[in-house]
Amino acid sequence: MIDLYFAPTPNGWKAAIMLEETGLAYRPILMQLGKGDQFSPDFLKISPNAKMPAIVDHAPEAAWGDDPVTVFESGAILLYLADKTGQFAPHKGDLRGRKELMEWLFWQVGNQGPMGGQLSHFRNYAPEDERTYGFKRYLGEYDRNLGVLENRLEKRDYLLGDYSIADMLAFPWAFIAKPLGASLAAFPRVADWRSRIKERPAVQRAIDLHKSEQNKGRHRADNNTVLFNQSAASLKPQGKTGD
Repeated sequence: MIDLYFAPTPNGWKAAIMLEETGLAYRPILMQLGKGDQFSPDFLKISPNAKMPAIVDHAPEAAWGDDPVTVFESGAILLYLADKTGQFAPHKGDLRGRKELMEWLFWQVGNQGPMGGQLSHFRNYAPEDERTYGFKRYLGEYDRNLGVLENRLEKRDYLLGDYSIADMLAFPWAFIAKPLGASLAAFPRVADWRSRIKERPAVQRAIDLHKSEQNKGRHRADNNTVLFNQSAASLKPQGKTGD
């Protein structure tokens, strides 16, 4: 059994998609981010960055020993699960395939994801009078990353040729292009790739997980200082373990 610490966001969907695709048994633990669940002492032991998703594998491979394995950061989670199951990633002996996998994992977590996250903030959550510059800036970066995907998908259906964890990482931030104020009209290959992945039953199950708990503008920078405008003090555990 794997515990999945989750909220219904693009980053949360990444891990849920992989777990659904592999068929691994897992228990979703809903994180109430607006209430500060991510700052609980117990969760900080699993995810020191106070971000979800994170997992606890209670039945790791024998090489890991007897203790449960904790993994935080979406890219690390998907790579761990790919190695655990032998699915959706080139095997370790395929050096070129593994090199390309790493390139696209690092591209997503260092470029597409952060730019999409900032665009989402200025589109949906920033104070109204502070949105314009940030929205324009990050829409440009978001579109630039769509261009990277568009070029990569020339003459291939998926980022590595076959469907892989690279696609699972990149898909969620392309899936929500419209709510971000962006358009895929100029990126037909990305639009086709998005549609193919969206039709996968495992992807649909992951996106529907705790769907009613999506933020959808309820928690904003002007009404929730727990979720936004965090400081270093947020990472200092408060109270007794388990509170």
